Amino acid sequence: MRSLSGLIAVILTATFYLYLLSSYIPPGPRLPKEDHGETRKSNDEDNPSEMETAASRLKFPSDLDELKEMAKLLQFYKTQHTGYVLLLFCSAYLYKQAFAIPGSSFLNILAGALFGTWYGLLLACVLTTVGATLCFLLSQAFGKQHIVRLFPDKVAMLQKKKESSLDFILFFFLLFLRFFPMSPNWFLNMTSPILNIPVTLFFMAVFIGLMPYNFICVQTGSMLSQISSLDDLFSWSVVLKLLLIACVALLPGALIRTYSTRHLHLDGHETNGLSQDKKNR
Repeated sequence: MRSLSGLIAVILTATFYLYLLSSYIPPGPRLPKEDHGETRKSNDEDNPSEMETAASRLKFPSDLDELKEMAKLLQFYKTQHTGYVLLLFCSAYLYKQAFAIPGSSFLNILAGALFGTWYGLLLACVLTTVGATLCFLLSQAFGKQHIVRLFPDKVAMLQKKKESSLDFILFFFLLFLRFFPMSPNWFLNMTSPILNIPVTLFFMAVFIGLMPYNFICVQTGSMLSQISSLDDLFSWSVVLKLLLIACVALLPGALIRTYSTRHLHLDGHETNGLSQDKKNR
């Protein structure tokens, strides 16, 4: 009960912070709107309703139209308040990642639209990794027993796979899970502390493993105005490329395991037998 109340307190605090950040925006340029020969002012300090309208439009996008509207608004606002837009974007991204809220692909696309392909990719990779690590730590502190109770079979399957792998082979397996386009990243983030995966190994696997997916999303965002459907992002060609990358990630681990088994005698049965002999002695 204490763990659940602690988690709720963290969520409420983070939500309140994000609400304040998106509500009390600094004065900026007036929102673009059609006018009939009226003269526009350079800022809206004398028109608070403009700021209220901007604040009301700051929300997590749920479809392509909302994403384009959000990108247009933040691009316009970024001309005078780059620091605020960056802080707002980072806070929203970490909020989604830390609490395992779906929809990070929209924010990756938004990163490309706001900051360009390469800066957007760097930002998306860093925020994805930090946010996933925050989710890892929250799960470690508050959610272990609840996750095991809700997903016993999946946790047991991952635990069995983890126990049968050496640490350096485990890293490649974690990379495969991140590269694999169908893997539920939110579930991996929450179950990793239950599997006693070291946080440094988790951190590196997330940063490297989600880089291809982040690149595809960010590159899509850099040409957001030309996109008519999000189906272009999740096309079969893109999925097949990610599958190929995932299979390549498994190759080093498979080669290491094969070499270890044949030449170093590190397979599970011989290791157990060796330990048993030592006990008998």
